[in-house]
Amino acid sequence: MRRFRCAVPAAVAVVGFVSGASAADLPVKAPVAAPPPVVLNSWTGFYIGANVGGGWSSRSVDYAPNDPALSALFANADFRPPPLSFNTSGVLGGLQLGYNWHLNRNWLVGLEADFDWSGMKGSASTTFGGVPITTTVDEHIKWFGTVRARLGYLPMDNLLAYVTGGFAYGQVEHTGSYVNNSGASFSLSSGVISFNCSPNSTCFAGSSSKVVPGWTLGGGVEYAFWQKWSFKAEYLYVSLDSTSVTETASAVSIPGNTPASFNANFGRTKFNVARVGLNYRF
Repeated sequence: MRRFRCAVPAAVAVVGFVSGASAADLPVKAPVAAPPPVVLNSWTGFYIGANVGGGWSSRSVDYAPNDPALSALFANADFRPPPLSFNTSGVLGGLQLGYNWHLNRNWLVGLEADFDWSGMKGSASTTFGGVPITTTVDEHIKWFGTVRARLGYLPMDNLLAYVTGGFAYGQVEHTGSYVNNSGASFSLSSGVISFNCSPNSTCFAGSSSKVVPGWTLGGGVEYAFWQKWSFKAEYLYVSLDSTSVTETASAVSIPGNTPASFNANFGRTKFNVARVGLNYRF
């Protein structure tokens, strides 16, 4: 019995040792890794996109003679065209290309260039004087482009609010006419400059098409809605250099003379642009 009592504790000790050794040989699970931190969406890089929208403006035109013959004509209020005002508007659309630098969590700077085809146009006419005479003017902004800096603030990772400004340019077309609606003619000459205005005819007319520089300012918002795609809404105010059209006499009163002329002065071409666009970031 004494031997049995001694053997039991020894056996228990052996079993415990073997169990511990076996447990030591079992593979140990690696600790569960914490999920990687969420990386903030980065706007850095190139992007390309398209836009569509509308433009509008209020325009005014005044007139100035270019020579003594027209100065003498315009000295009479019955023959001097009054200033005109009119509105322009139309659909526009085009492409944009840019690059963003995402500076930190909330701030971004960038450069963007765009080019839009434009249907913005308008015209006006008035009949005046005792003759009577009708003057007509027309303006058409064929296209415009900008090269702008952008400064943006990100209240959310995928939402950008920005201000923008820089260089602008565009092609502006003008036409003008001066029509004698009466059955009487009139003419003037001064030295070698003269004109002849026949009954019921266009006595002076002109057109111009110029590419002019200017500047632009504006702002907008852009929302990154899916992976590399973003949607934007933008407003720009564009101001291009002053333009005019020279209206020249269709006939002279003395053969061989230089036709008299006057300018229809449109001033600076200023217009508003509201558009939406879609960008793809590379």
